[in-house]
Amino acid sequence: HLGINFDQLYQEMEKMIKKLEKELDNKEAELEKLKEILDSIRSSHVSNQILLPIVMKTHILPIKNVVVGTKAEPQVDLKKHQKTTEQKKFLKEAILRNDFLKKLSEEQINEMIDYMQRSLPQNDVFIKEGTNGDRLYILESGELDVTQGSTYLTTMKAGSVFGELAILYNCKRTATVTAKTPTKIWMLERAVFQSIMMRTNNTKRTEIADALRKVPILKQFSNSKLSKITDALEEDTFQKGDYIIREGESGETFYIIVEGTVKVTTMSREYTDSTEDPSQKETFIRNLGKGDYFGEKALRSESGIRGANVIATSPTVRCGTLDKKFFLQLIGTLADKDWDAHNSSVSSSGSSTNSLTSFEGMTLNDFEFVGVLGVGGFGRVELVRFRDKPTQNFALKCMKKTHIVETKQEEHIYSEKRIMRDSDCPFIVQLYRTFRNDRYVYMLMEACLGGELWAKLRDDGSFDDSRARFYTACVVEALEYLHLRGIVYRDLKPENLLLDSKGYVKIVDFGFAKTISHGEKTWTFCGTPEYVAPEVILNKGHDIAVDYWALGILIFEMLTGNPPFNSSDAMKTYRMALKGIDAIEWPLKIRKTVQNLIRRLCRENATERIGNLKEGIKEIRNHRWFAGFHWDGLRKGELKAPYIPEITDPSDLRNFDRFEREEEFVEKEFSGWDKDF
Repeated sequence: HLGINFDQLYQEMEKMIKKLEKELDNKEAELEKLKEILDSIRSSHVSNQILLPIVMKTHILPIKNVVVGTKAEPQVDLKKHQKTTEQKKFLKEAILRNDFLKKLSEEQINEMIDYMQRSLPQNDVFIKEGTNGDRLYILESGELDVTQGSTYLTTMKAGSVFGELAILYNCKRTATVTAKTPTKIWMLERAVFQSIMMRTNNTKRTEIADALRKVPILKQFSNSKLSKITDALEEDTFQKGDYIIREGESGETFYIIVEGTVKVTTMSREYTDSTEDPSQKETFIRNLGKGDYFGEKALRSESGIRGANVIATSPTVRCGTLDKKFFLQLIGTLADKDWDAHNSSVSSSGSSTNSLTSFEGMTLNDFEFVGVLGVGGFGRVELVRFRDKPTQNFALKCMKKTHIVETKQEEHIYSEKRIMRDSDCPFIVQLYRTFRNDRYVYMLMEACLGGELWAKLRDDGSFDDSRARFYTACVVEALEYLHLRGIVYRDLKPENLLLDSKGYVKIVDFGFAKTISHGEKTWTFCGTPEYVAPEVILNKGHDIAVDYWALGILIFEMLTGNPPFNSSDAMKTYRMALKGIDAIEWPLKIRKTVQNLIRRLCRENATERIGNLKEGIKEIRNHRWFAGFHWDGLRKGELKAPYIPEITDPSDLRNFDRFEREEEFVEKEFSGWDKDF
């Protein structure tokens, strides 16, 4: 016996083997991704090769890229450009072949075509790799060669649509496009596209909401509930002569006319001297047009028997429809004042007890550097502590002012400060103080030394049901706190969840969070591609429902190690999301119970998502996946977490990846945008 602990040696060797096996898996995953990218280059039509940076995975779980568009209330002068009937037909056919654009409404597609203009390249190089893109293109005639560096990718022919991603948010071109033959090209600028989307959606919502206010049984509802009903309406199209409803048939659907005209008739029995049997006679009652409604009794009648016929009289009739079952699920019998009263009480509750005032008078010199917790394009996050009290630590987020100005994120930074300053929730990282100088703005925050949830997921591969459920519950508590205050978070993902010393999850990074009024929509395209909801992708305007979609994606990723919609090509990720959660292959490890919750969170129609229905977030807590879960114990911090991070002292950085504090030259910035920071 030489004093060797063979059990310990065996365990260490086994641990090393597992680590090597994981590294091998990572390399294999990276190789598969390279093959996928190569295949897409060979076979793809073109559009995304010109737009998207190729993201190479260095881990089986790569850090996801965030995207943010310009503030989507663009003030632009819209000008229609003349086109022949044939040109309009050609452009429409090209748009309808595109998986993303074909999801837009007919009105939006027609307006896009009206405002498209000729693109006149100044030379043979039409698009240059590395330049910023903000336009969508459609090739009418000719051919375009696409190259990346010195590598030929493909040739585009007439009917090709490219540049879709550039009309959603800022991105650099990742390929060069050169005219191979004389070409004719149409283009649409991002600001024009966003203006069209916002105006058409707002106009339609306003018209429908105004019409709903005329419906007797809906008059009792507040603007916020009418807004929810408006969003819940599905659109159906009918042709001239179609019976939309028939007298005597059962029906539980309410209709409101968006376009076209209909006539209302009833059938009566008519007796004549020549026969004992009565004949059916159709009697005209009245005409209805845009903004009128019918079938409202279906929302309250027990029998649901139609009392008249409604027949389409114009070539096309478009109706917004709402089923009784969904109406009751959406609205129920809640008093309108419930939300407003509750919202009023929470919003007037004041700032956090750990407000900025308790750290007034302090300067950056009162703290000393311990280590780096993370780095990014914005700057870095450091672990710091009081010089005169080393046991009290903080996370100091150091953000480069030049980067903030270049990416036009000034408003988001102020919003982040305001929301975190006013929050007092055990599931949200606390903000204590802000500082600024010529190069940086700083946020002094609570330090969570358990590390990022993303890192734990990367190392473990996936979480079991119990662990995923616990972390989901923490997020649910945070989302309820935010939503009751009218705050939509918009960037939920494992990278933005930190573990504290007890193993509880806290939300951090509120750069995309925004306060909106109940029933209001916001339009800025932002988030992480794998987590972006369909209504954001389609520029429909969005609200707190995007956080429920993201919660479903988060649960899926925690249980499997990867989000359900995942590609190195962002546009492909968006197309997958638009196809919906029902189109994916479900891994066997996701049990039916939690699969049901994910499906209900990831409904394409935001008004159908669990959490966004009449019972609110309570319905998520009551879902059978949470059966027996001790919610009260979680809120009090008494429920034991399934995983407790190992932390030995206030300076322990073992749960974070190792980063060096590299000195870098940062330009000074004197525009003054941060004077109130």
